[in-house]
Amino acid sequence: MKLSIKTRLIIVCLINAGLLNGLFFFYSMGVETLLLSLLIAIVGVLIAFRGLNNRFSALETGLLNIKDNEFTTVLPVSGSDEISRLEQLYNQACDKLRREKQSIYQRELLLDTVIQNSPVAMLLVSDDQHVIYSNHAARELLSEGREIDGLAFPLLLKQQAESLQQVVETGRDGLFTISLTDANADNGANGESNETLQTWLLSRGQFALNGMYHHLYLFKQLTRELNRQEVAVWKKVIRVISHELNNSLAPISSMTHSGQLLIKDLNDKKLDLIFNTIEERVKHLSQFIDGYARFAKLPLPRREKVDWFLFVQTLQQQVEFFWDKKLPLNESHLDIAQLHQVLLNLLKNAHESGSKADDIELRLRTVNHGLQLDVLDQGCGMSDDVLKNALLPFYSTKTTGSGIGLPLCREIVEAHDGFLTLVNRQGGGLKVVIWLP
Repeated sequence: MKLSIKTRLIIVCLINAGLLNGLFFFYSMGVETLLLSLLIAIVGVLIAFRGLNNRFSALETGLLNIKDNEFTTVLPVSGSDEISRLEQLYNQACDKLRREKQSIYQRELLLDTVIQNSPVAMLLVSDDQHVIYSNHAARELLSEGREIDGLAFPLLLKQQAESLQQVVETGRDGLFTISLTDANADNGANGESNETLQTWLLSRGQFALNGMYHHLYLFKQLTRELNRQEVAVWKKVIRVISHELNNSLAPISSMTHSGQLLIKDLNDKKLDLIFNTIEERVKHLSQFIDGYARFAKLPLPRREKVDWFLFVQTLQQQVEFFWDKKLPLNESHLDIAQLHQVLLNLLKNAHESGSKADDIELRLRTVNHGLQLDVLDQGCGMSDDVLKNALLPFYSTKTTGSGIGLPLCREIVEAHDGFLTLVNRQGGGLKVVIWLP
């Protein structure tokens, strides 16, 4: 059992009293008695404070570790004296600090994971205009995925699109549009490229950290959000129109059927022609409305692994086109039925463009960490006005077209978190590009 500090001090006092007593009898009993008393006093003090130095040294080492943010030191406790209670408190404090440190580390790891996987491009710049931190989206936007931490922000900015530079230099939040052009190796020889206009929003903030100001730039792509809002508006319009037309068509169809029964025995060819025409137009209008209803009520994709070889072979059984039998490098999990509908529609459009069947081609590639499908033809292509409006519902250049085919294709692709673009080929014809993550 370890002695308390109070007990140790009492022992020292008693030893000191014995030493004084030895001095008192020094002259009467001689020097031997004095030396013996000193020896007993020294031994008594050493015994009384035995091990204290080591325990204080261990405690000092532990406190120095805490100062260096290291909380793994544990002191042995084997008594109930004051120092033992101090050692217990030290161990409890280290255990709590260790748990807090682990919790903070896990939260920082979670936060960094969320930031790195965020679609919002985040850039932190120091007051001396050097990049301190960037997430994956920022590196993709500003340097094609290359590391940019530590670079001078003004030099990095000079490499960007002029619209991006202008909105940063204004010192305020704002919108800007950039053009992304991707030319892959297979298309480069023909001078074909995929140009996509993207709308971005820049938001900025400023805060002080460690006595220095830091500037936060947030770049959020609004293209997909704007498209979704646009499609949502069209869907609402279509649902309202479909509801009203169906309410009108139902009684017209019923009255037409009743009229046909009434004139059945009259053998009047003119009346037969009138009612048959009404019936035909009602059926046509009903089919027309059903097509728009499918667009307005498109279900969410049911993803499954795609066997591309079997998928393309199935397409070739329904429509003629050329395929070089090159397959994507990575596996794809998509809604096979919806994607089949998209490609079948695009390939039929290619045939209707005036292109020869041998000149219609389907390409499958891995581009920008995703899957790219290209449908190419050598038909008449599209004018600039048609290119701008081709993906809008109700818009069609065909006399019998419903204007729902391409918008439905775009809606399916964007439901898979991808995008669809149209571009005229330099040698004539159209190229439809589908990119899916």
